[in-house]
Amino acid sequence: MKNQAVILAAGESSRFWPLNQKHKSLIKIMGRPLIYYTVESLKRAGIKDVIIVQGAEKDIEKEFKNYDLGVSIKYVIQPEPKGMGDALIKAQSLISGPFFVLHAHKINSGDYLQLMIEKSRESKAEFILLGAKTNQPWLYGVLRPEGERIKGLIEKPERGMEPSDIKVTGIYLLSQKIFEYYKKAPEHQYAFEEALDLCVKENEARVVMVEKEPFTYKYPWHLFEATKFLMDKYLGNRTHIGKNVKIYEGAVIKGPCYIGDNCIIGNNSLVREYANLEDNVLIGALAEVARSIFQEDVRCHSGFLGDSIFGKGCRLGAGNITANVRIDRGEIKSIVKGEKTSTGLNSLGCVIGENTKTGVHCSFMPGVFIGSNCQIEPGAVVYKNIEDNTTFSIEKK
Repeated sequence: MKNQAVILAAGESSRFWPLNQKHKSLIKIMGRPLIYYTVESLKRAGIKDVIIVQGAEKDIEKEFKNYDLGVSIKYVIQPEPKGMGDALIKAQSLISGPFFVLHAHKINSGDYLQLMIEKSRESKAEFILLGAKTNQPWLYGVLRPEGERIKGLIEKPERGMEPSDIKVTGIYLLSQKIFEYYKKAPEHQYAFEEALDLCVKENEARVVMVEKEPFTYKYPWHLFEATKFLMDKYLGNRTHIGKNVKIYEGAVIKGPCYIGDNCIIGNNSLVREYANLEDNVLIGALAEVARSIFQEDVRCHSGFLGDSIFGKGCRLGAGNITANVRIDRGEIKSIVKGEKTSTGLNSLGCVIGENTKTGVHCSFMPGVFIGSNCQIEPGAVVYKNIEDNTTFSIEKK
């Protein structure tokens, strides 16, 4: 019986900066952390036994004390993020029989598990991987297929040398043989992938191909896709308004939107399409908020806040503007870990970490990231990323 899943939630989430103060699966959408939706999806697929590998801070365990998820959850600590293989070794003593492995942010993972179980029964294969076509195979783990059989796996192959255009999507059905192979692999970042490559070469392995792959949250802007998916699923065109919300005269709310408990929507403000306001958010008078994600305790005044993400506790001064399109309407690129990275988006505002404060009349160019605990002084125009704990003024631009 394949009803056990291991959820990996101990990575650094470094490419999710400036929203990586905690694991990225703890970002809240519609009042719940992303990992909540992952567990809920597994439950609907019949998974009753969940093992969560978390970091030393036990952030996942602390958060889940607030919820009754209706499944058995056991927690394992991975003190340092040493990769998938090390995470599974930490959980090995709790695993019995075949098991699923997935990342914590795969919020629709349950939609695919039955397909993998059926393929396992039909083929008697011990290893089932979920695959999808990609036009950039050099960026992923790529399969070497023979029909539905898998004969190898290469992690981030050299461009032009890829064995196929089928990438691994991050959901696996494995037998416990994986541990034998992992212990033989040299210790490095991709030891799990190397062990899995040996497994599929020496054992029966199959791929289940899907046209629409599970959600992947590699960068902060991927949260917009999650928000749209969840609001379409749970709200349709409606708006959720929480407890003790105050909406003042002249305010307009155009759904779907989520407004958490104790929020305030000021006079003549506009909150529209896929705006997500977590608990205790204040939208001041004359503000426009469109398709943006606010974590708890954010305060803003007048201005335009579009296609942007604001971490917990931000304070935004009056007249702040997030530019969310380029003048030439081209694709927006952001700097991630020092490299210019394509977002695939033509509309993207800014992403700001926790507890950052901005003065009046600040402007933010498309795709800029601002760290946590920053102070952006009045009148600043932010054209580039700003690191954590920085004071930024007009003179420093």
